[in-house]
Amino acid sequence: MNETAAVTETAGVTDTKPKGTITVSISDGVAAVQIENASRRNALTKAMCIQLQELMPTLDEDPRVSLVTLRGVGSIFSAGANIGDLASVILDRQDDGTVIDHLSQADGAIAAVAKPTIALVDGACMGGGWQIASACDFIIASERSVFAITPSKIGIIYPRPGIERLVRQVGLANAKFILLTADTFSATRAQALGLVAETVPDDEFEARCTALIDSIRSRSKFSQHSMKQLVDLAAANDPQIDEHWDAAWAAMTESPDMQIGINAFLHRQAPQFTWRPAGGGQLSEGV
Repeated sequence: MNETAAVTETAGVTDTKPKGTITVSISDGVAAVQIENASRRNALTKAMCIQLQELMPTLDEDPRVSLVTLRGVGSIFSAGANIGDLASVILDRQDDGTVIDHLSQADGAIAAVAKPTIALVDGACMGGGWQIASACDFIIASERSVFAITPSKIGIIYPRPGIERLVRQVGLANAKFILLTADTFSATRAQALGLVAETVPDDEFEARCTALIDSIRSRSKFSQHSMKQLVDLAAANDPQIDEHWDAAWAAMTESPDMQIGINAFLHRQAPQFTWRPAGGGQLSEGV
């Protein structure tokens, strides 16, 4: 069994793919996760959201993986939650009366990954598709991509994690503008609003993604994991952020990467960092 098939089997993905699926391949430290539902514009089903929930922790713990990318198959990222299955995706009522929002649980699983995560958007990224993409650390988009958050077009409320992240990323007025109009934006406009980190010409998109991935993989994992955690804590106004900062600052002097980086800089060499997270994706104790 090849590496891709082995990981896909772990994620509970079947070969028949009748209603869309999530696939993953691992190569050179990169876990390339793909949204596959071509007949429905890569719309997300309940099963696909559950697959994302199950897959992300396994990738975070997998020592072969240092970076996770997320993209849609073909010429679209994702049209969002599949309208025909919308109730089961975001309003799945259980026997005990509780309601599960599987889209937001998938969002949470992506956001919880300690390793760097990048959404590679080439094509339309609509509705819940943006929520899933925005759960990554940042979004890189081709110029032909378009973005929209459209709950007001179908009379629903966007899930809370998506709205709260939208407000953090674009500010109060822009968040209201995006949600109340349900307008579709070009990638360039989406970047100006704060939805996208970088927009790349279409014919340069794949090369830029490869170069960006290589660049991130060459950096200190200690720095990346520590700063990603601290940024997330700051965004959440975590009441214990001071303790986390103190622990991270103390751990910095004990990490081998600090001296490796300094020595490489002084000798004008490329640093070969050695720090790895304890237990896969989790930070070492005290960080």
